[in-house]
Amino acid sequence: MDKPSQRDLRATTSGAAEPAQDGPARGAAEGLSIAGVAEQAGVSVATVSRVLNGHSNVRPATRDKVLAAVATSGYRVNELARNLRTAESRLLLTMVPDVGNPFYAEVIRGIDTVARQHGYFMLLCDTGADAGRERSYFDLLRRRRADGAICLDPATVQQALAEESNALPWVACCEFDSSVGVPYVGIDNYRAAGDAVRHLLARGHRRIALINSDDHYLYAQQRQQGYLDALRDAGLAVDERWRLNVNSLDYEAGASAAALLMTHADAPTAIFAVSDTLAIGVIAGLRSVGKRVPDDVAVVGFDDISLAAQIDPPLTTIAQPMHELGETAARLLLQRLANPLENVPGVLLPHRLVVRQSA
Repeated sequence: MDKPSQRDLRATTSGAAEPAQDGPARGAAEGLSIAGVAEQAGVSVATVSRVLNGHSNVRPATRDKVLAAVATSGYRVNELARNLRTAESRLLLTMVPDVGNPFYAEVIRGIDTVARQHGYFMLLCDTGADAGRERSYFDLLRRRRADGAICLDPATVQQALAEESNALPWVACCEFDSSVGVPYVGIDNYRAAGDAVRHLLARGHRRIALINSDDHYLYAQQRQQGYLDALRDAGLAVDERWRLNVNSLDYEAGASAAALLMTHADAPTAIFAVSDTLAIGVIAGLRSVGKRVPDDVAVVGFDDISLAAQIDPPLTTIAQPMHELGETAARLLLQRLANPLENVPGVLLPHRLVVRQSA
């Protein structure tokens, strides 16, 4: 077979070679070269290259203009050639303890949105909150099979791997321990839990129960402390019978815990559950023992998943900015990849109390 001539190959600034086209210049249907994208966007080829490679030193308006030109032109980067040149995989790992939890689903969508905007693909990794499984995913970073990772696993898992993984490009999302020394994004769980309890106190409740998750999650410890301090600040003693920890965040766990709380002679008149999935289960469990929500028992959840507004009664809850958490985590990771020596700070996003009919 004859070797291709210079006429048959067109080099791009990404290091890839694209087949040349005979006849008229390529249009949107056939795909422009990177120079054509630059001309269409009214920027330099170098600027297009920076956008496609996820560099942070591009103005948002310019980035949007370039991405729009890429989308309309049909330009496609030759990923294999670029990856061989740069040793980049263009792959970001998202490590999640339970992909079945609807809270994580919205966070993942936020991560994927930003990853795709910057020419990356996201690989979803269900770790089951297991340190061994998480370690195997970190091995992909060590072997350069992935460029970076976003970890939503429990802080205990992150702490166990901190010593060996601290030099790797990863960030913590939602669940974080600032002492681990990696960039993070989350909310103030302590304050958010206090806001939930203070709402119930303002409604006249004094017997307020807590249904919490496994306390190897740092958020569970923080939300519990927010609950305890809010009660103590109100001058109320904490009844240990009204604090339950469950090993999963599913609906059945919430239903069983609520039914158990109602067996006490002086049962709580309000329940704060640390996730919406638990809280929705709580409402079902209360109904199973003849209790009405909120007439007999008020219920507050946490997260504001889409189902929270659809159940009967609609759930009062603490809203986390789930999509924004994912977007911010992805941006922090891309910032770390673009400037490995830069000190990328942690970020706390605001939460809000959404009052509906359950409390």
